[in-house]
Formats: sequence, C-alpha cells, structure tokens
Amino acid sequence: MTPKHGHPQRGFSLVELTIVLVIVALLSGGLMLGLAAQRDANNYQEAQRQLDSAKEALFGFAISNGRLPCPATATLANTDSNAGKENCTAEHGVLPWSTLGLPETDPWGQRLTYFARNQFTATLTAGALASFTLDTLGNANIKDATSSGYDIASSLPAVIVSHGSRGVGGYQKSGVQLTGAIGDEAENADADLTFIAHTPSDSFDDIVTWIIPTVLKSRMVAVGKLP
Repeated sequence: MTPKHGHPQRGFSLVELTIVLVIVALLSGGLMLGLAAQRDANNYQEAQRQLDSAKEALFGFAISNGRLPCPATATLANTDSNAGKENCTAEHGVLPWSTLGLPETDPWGQRLTYFARNQFTATLTAGALASFTLDTLGNANIKDATSSGYDIASSLPAVIVSHGSRGVGGYQKSGVQLTGAIGDEAENADADLTFIAHTPSDSFDDIVTWIIPTVLKSRMVAVGKLP
C-alpha cells in the first residue's frame, strides 16, 4: 500500500546506521573513561585519608602505651586468629589493623605496608613511661627516586605505604604478596630501610606517609610520657 501523500517510506541506510553506532560507541567510551578516572581519583583521595587516619592511630597508640605498635605479620591470611595483630619479633610487616581498630586494606584491596624501628616498639622497662627517649633516632629514610635520588626525610621511626591501584608489592587478604613491582615500587616492597615517595606516574602509584620523630616526641612530651 502506498503511504499518504504518495511518498515512499525511507529508513536508515547501512552507512547511516554505521555512523550512528560509531557515535554512540565514542560517547559511551568517553563516558566510561570519565567514570573510571573519577573512580580512580576518589580511591586515591580515600587512600590518602586512610593513611592520615593510620598515622593518627599510631600517635594515639604511642600516647596510650608509651611506644609505637609493632607490625603485623604480612603473610597471614585474615582467617588466621593472629592476622592484623602485633608481631614484635619483626620491624617490617603490615599495619596491625586489628590492634589499631582500622580497616584491613586500602581502597584497592591491599594491606598497608608498615615499618617501625624496634627501639620505638620495645616493651617498656619497669618504671618507664616510654620505650624511647628524646635522643632515640629512627633509621628509615624517604627518597624521591631509587637511583640518584635525594632524601626527603631521614631518621624516621615508622613508615606506612599504600601500594596504589596496581597493588604490586602489597599483601592481599590471603597473605600473598602481589609480584611484579619494579623500580621505585620495588623499593617500597623489599623490606629494607629506604622508601620512595614522589608524584604518581605511569610506573609509580604508591602513596607513602611517615612518622616525623620530632612530632611524635612532642606529642609524648605534651602528655607527660617524655620529659
């Protein structure tokens, strides 16, 4: 039957449909990229807030107990009754989330790597209010690069690391460390006394914070734990 007015009906041609589909795909792809970028930015901000909270928890623990908390064993699955609790036989591990009442992992599902020098985590001697004195020094340092870097901070008693969105070098809830860390990220996962902190790049997305010894000691002095 001929349509009204005698004009034949016309649909989209294959070329026109292809153009429409390409435009829709481009718009959808751009939207997805925008949402992914926003999600990454939100996770980064949340990780930074989490590190700030962890640092304040360390200060609070020290004020209450006269010492910093020991690291938790990194390799224990969270089904183990000792997971997230202090293990004072080591200086390197993960943040003792259970001891401190903090979340186990960062926004990307990795535990926070934690170093604390044993002079700052030692059991208090009889009559002492703190395990360390105003003269006690830390021994960790922060550089801006693994090679040819300069010290951002030194003589630190404690360092905390989030291993970022890639997570390489970090420990999962299973206690398994994600392999694949290279360069500056490997330096934050090798359990030595040097850590790297700089702006994110294609090869580095770790977030690092640390305890400044003078700030820790001033807070201890303020509550009467140090003279």
